[in-house]
Amino acid sequence: MPTFRYPCPGCRTTNSLHDADCEFEGVSWPTVEKAYTDLLSVLSAEPDGLSEAALRDAIPADWGGLHKAALGALRRDQRVVEDGDRLRLLTAAEFKELVSEPTREPMRTVYEHGSVPGCHDNAVFAMVAWYEMVGLSWPETRENVIEWLRESGAWDRGGFEESTPEELVDAKRHVYDEGYGWKEKGQSAKRVIERHI
Repeated sequence: MPTFRYPCPGCRTTNSLHDADCEFEGVSWPTVEKAYTDLLSVLSAEPDGLSEAALRDAIPADWGGLHKAALGALRRDQRVVEDGDRLRLLTAAEFKELVSEPTREPMRTVYEHGSVPGCHDNAVFAMVAWYEMVGLSWPETRENVIEWLRESGAWDRGGFEESTPEELVDAKRHVYDEGYGWKEKGQSAKRVIERHI
């Protein structure tokens, strides 16, 4: 089941060590976490959603820049969606279904076209990192990446050192465990893929 780690809405760190240029540098981890829990506690109590104004009024703390940024992060990560004029927290099942297929670039291109020789390492790295970032467990990540390798045709195109997709994905477990980012590797893979399509 997808988990959520309360990333800083400025730099996405999951501890008190923010990036130097982060607008929330110096904000303690418990304060960041509280902004999210303020939002999520209200949204989870309203399964049909509520307007943003009602959300601001309902949180148990003063609405500020951190709350606004945390809500923006929840929306960007598609944990919270607009349903008409209401904001609604997706259920775990809805979220898992939604994130199984990346919809934003560069990951959409990597997912839709699959890896090609010359970018296999970057593409597989990016897919593992993507699923880790959206909160899937390692078994869910592993299953999704193996399925992607097969269904996208990447495995059939060849060029892998490993003998099976399972072996390849298992060799990238460190990417998941260390929480590496997906964007740079995804952009590199996308550039190579676009030359082949």
